[in-house]
Amino acid sequence: MRTVPARQALLSRPVPWYDGDVRDDARPPATLEHVARAAGVSRATVSRAITGSGPVSADALRRVRAAAEAMGYVADPIARALVSGAGTRVVVAVTGTSDDVLDCEYTARVLMATARVCAPDGLGATVRRLPLGNPLTGLEALARDRTVAGVVLVNTTEAMLAGLPRRLRGRTVSIGTGSADVPSFDVEGAVAATTSVAHLVRSGRRRIAMITGPAWLPCAQHPVAAFRAAAEAAGLPPRTVAGGFDRRSGEEGAEAVLARWPDTDAILASCDEVALGALDVLRRHGRRVPDDVAVVGFDDVLAAELTDLTTATHPVELIATAAARGALEAPVGDGTVLFPSTLVLRRSA
Repeated sequence: MRTVPARQALLSRPVPWYDGDVRDDARPPATLEHVARAAGVSRATVSRAITGSGPVSADALRRVRAAAEAMGYVADPIARALVSGAGTRVVVAVTGTSDDVLDCEYTARVLMATARVCAPDGLGATVRRLPLGNPLTGLEALARDRTVAGVVLVNTTEAMLAGLPRRLRGRTVSIGTGSADVPSFDVEGAVAATTSVAHLVRSGRRRIAMITGPAWLPCAQHPVAAFRAAAEAAGLPPRTVAGGFDRRSGEEGAEAVLARWPDTDAILASCDEVALGALDVLRRHGRRVPDDVAVVGFDDVLAAELTDLTTATHPVELIATAAARGALEAPVGDGTVLFPSTLVLRRSA
């Protein structure tokens, strides 16, 4: 007796499912066209019934539901989200002077936390740089993009908040500075700076300098103001030099500090990367840490632990998680949620 191959036998059977077009997996998933044919209605009617995006008669709705259940129809979540306007992804929009901002550890941590929030709802998380010189063009593009369910702004400027497109309001939050239309989530950076100065003063430091964050970033100015206030309250001169959030800023900042104030006995850095750059310069100049100069950072990244850097914690994952949830939950503006920071004492100060 001749044996008929399994695929050939399958193809010889009358299968109404795909009008004879049968795949190897035997029963392909049903489509809107299959449901429409079985229910005796148009594809558009099925789409409206499934997504709730338009009027459908009670009889048509009953037939569509019955056909969809019988066929095991599962709506494409992406197509459904696009039709309903709900979107399919949350965008982490990071303002920066170059694409280097997309490669930093901070951005990666925010993106991963956002992805974890999105995953249970079948949503994606993507990152996009907004150029510092013209961030509104990027925001307008996001406002027109139907795949965008929400936006988490990082390195937010006042210009971005003032020019936020109307279509992004109600689904945009900020990590940092917020506004009446955009709620914000951030760390208590000012408290961290005050606590760091208090520790340095208690340990006998009297000539403390701070390497600040970027001058264009509003949220970076809060720790600077707190540093100045704490130094003045202790009767100390508030020494500051301009910096950023990378190692090179720390190197250049430390060089500037030593050139202007050779008697400096402590450096407070805007972040751990800046502190690590400052440590390199101090060692090259023969300054012992912490004997000659104490150094305090901010963030408590893994490198801080490995280098025994005293620093203040920055719960990036908690902040980003709260922000991503806020972007998906129709956030109400004019609100700020601050997360606490704790000073971690190590050998550098």
